[in-house]
Amino acid sequence: MPEWMYDEASFSGTDFKDLNVVRGYDERHSKFRDYKKETDERFEALKLGTDSEIIDFGCGTGAFTLNAAGRCKKIYAVDISEMMLKYTGKKAADAGIGNVEFIKGGMLSYEHKGKPVDAVISSMVLHHLPDFWKQIALKRICDMIKPGGKFFLFDVVFSFDYHEYEKHFDAWSKMFTASTGEEFARAATRHLSHEYSTFSWVMEGILERAGFEIESENHEKGMLAKYVCIKK
Repeated sequence: MPEWMYDEASFSGTDFKDLNVVRGYDERHSKFRDYKKETDERFEALKLGTDSEIIDFGCGTGAFTLNAAGRCKKIYAVDISEMMLKYTGKKAADAGIGNVEFIKGGMLSYEHKGKPVDAVISSMVLHHLPDFWKQIALKRICDMIKPGGKFFLFDVVFSFDYHEYEKHFDAWSKMFTASTGEEFARAATRHLSHEYSTFSWVMEGILERAGFEIESENHEKGMLAKYVCIKK
């Protein structure tokens, strides 16, 4: 790797090398997330079907991958964490899922060997990259998608008036404390101080320059955003 390349393995947040950390992550998220509902939403937004081939960047513990596998032709499940891949791979094997290819890599390092896919999913991953490297990553992702294919992005994206950042950041911390407990709230708050979420107007410019047309967008509480994009 060239010295100037950003190191995707240098986590600014939680480092998922420990099986207990990965298992705990899965258990906490399953308490407040409806994985099936999330998967249904993505399939509907991206118009996916049984013949679709998909890349899931940052597959994690399989929130999307394992719920989508029975509804599409193939999923390339990509993650920078080897432990995440082992954990999710075992869950897939135990469930008899055979159409998922697990690959260690990130948005800057994954080399897609198959034909261009119908869609790419990225949920809460892109914020690990500074803005310059977001642009490089999204251009690489666009190149992996067939013409007219779709990209679904869900991440922390700031759409509030930046003069009011203290109010929004305090509310963010309190929301997670109330809904998930202090431990998870600390991780969510650390995201704000140590990771690379950006403004909505920056994100939208990066998406368009990467070769996407934004088909729809949805902003929640000034802190979260969902984008459905089509490759131009």
